[in-house]
Amino acid sequence: MKNITIFLLLFLTFCVSAQRYKLILGDFSKLGNITEYNVTFDYSDIQVHGFESEGAFLKDKTEKRANVEGKAEQFEKEWFENRQKQYEPKFIEYFNSQFPKGETKVSNNPQAKYTMNIKSTWIYPGYFAEPAKLSAVITVAETLNPQNALIVVEFDKAIGFEQKMFNGDLGQRISGAYAKLARNITLQLKRFL
Repeated sequence: MKNITIFLLLFLTFCVSAQRYKLILGDFSKLGNITEYNVTFDYSDIQVHGFESEGAFLKDKTEKRANVEGKAEQFEKEWFENRQKQYEPKFIEYFNSQFPKGETKVSNNPQAKYTMNIKSTWIYPGYFAEPAKLSAVITVAETLNPQNALIVVEFDKAIGFEQKMFNGDLGQRISGAYAKLARNITLQLKRFL
């Protein structure tokens, strides 16, 4: 019995620490009656692990690909396109899948009363056998009165779900981190719905 109790305590400690979030303003109970969020994404000033700026990261990666015609341009183009093509849809898809009865949802609907803004602040793109990680600040505010925030919460280093081992697709790896971020926020919301 003692071993089971210790195991459960260790497991709960791991689960709580794995979510790594900090409430900056408000609390999740304020979101309990919201059935729909307009969702927006902000990538301004995002930091890339190991580089002083996103620009420095892109410079490094494009210079390494400069010797193959079109590779550098393709990398930079996909770096930005993947946001709307992969990361944002993956966040929305995963978030909504956690509420199969439609208790709440996120969508690109500027008519929704509340907006959930996902401000990506730090990213570790991962490598072939290593998942991406993502830090973000999520703010929920009234759509027509954005300075009236109900909650501001920071999630630190959400470790991405891997689509498959040895994933060479940068976009898929990073989209796994957005899915994990969606998981982390939905775990908190479920407590109040």
